[in-house]
Amino acid sequence: GDVEVVADRPAAITWDGRNLPGVWVTDKAVDTAIERARIYGQASIAIRRSHHIACLQTYLPKATEQGMMVTILSSDPHVATVAPFGGRRPLYTPDPLACGIPTDGDPILIDISASITTNGMSGRLAAQGKRLHFPAYLDADGNLTDDPAVIEADPPGSILPVGGLEYGHKGYGLALMIEAATQGLSGFGRSAQAKGWGASVFVQVTDPAAFGGLDAFARETGWLARACRENPPRPGVEAVRLPGERALMRMREAREHGVPLFPGIMDRLTKKARSLDITPPEPC
Repeated sequence: GDVEVVADRPAAITWDGRNLPGVWVTDKAVDTAIERARIYGQASIAIRRSHHIACLQTYLPKATEQGMMVTILSSDPHVATVAPFGGRRPLYTPDPLACGIPTDGDPILIDISASITTNGMSGRLAAQGKRLHFPAYLDADGNLTDDPAVIEADPPGSILPVGGLEYGHKGYGLALMIEAATQGLSGFGRSAQAKGWGASVFVQVTDPAAFGGLDAFARETGWLARACRENPPRPGVEAVRLPGERALMRMREAREHGVPLFPGIMDRLTKKARSLDITPPEPC
């Protein structure tokens, strides 16, 4: 199958993902936005009813390698694990945001979320009976805890927004922006009482050549990247790193030596493979 085109203007597109594989839909959106941005300077695509799109950072190099700046936002209108600042009832998702910035060297690859931790990390720890190394959750009564199991409790607890108990208004505001860009612009979200796990996505690609020029852009971002790395580290910190620096290093290592997996993932992959009558993957 293919996505359904809901609206199509030269630099503004809306798709219905029809619950197709989210990785494929988002990759297609990045390709399309790059093509349009080359013509119009900037292009945005809002996607509703995509399936899960996984790690946002993985889509960024495709654009940055072509000298493009890319922003990707995601939310899930069916899932609620984060409470608004000051509240205790889960209302929205961790709402990740990623941005790829080309420089005159390695790109800056930002991948953050509007919550203080993620659903994936919380679920993985809860499945292993472990706790997070700091209190990032509220139980259903609004009490601070480091136990991720409260997310699946009845009634459920919630994940704190970025900024925590005192400064969570920052993550709260960021989440509202992401919800508006992904669900508002795609025309489908929580008010529609979405059924089934999925994603609403917003992709925007910008061609620096249409603004101050790619050379000037790369000069400025390259200077900023070097200035960050050269910044004197505070006590206990070995060096200042850029967002995505460690991920790029691990990606290059993985391409040469294989992909390391978190504990417990192989068991889940093996179980799923056997349920589909597929030979389970063999560890390296």
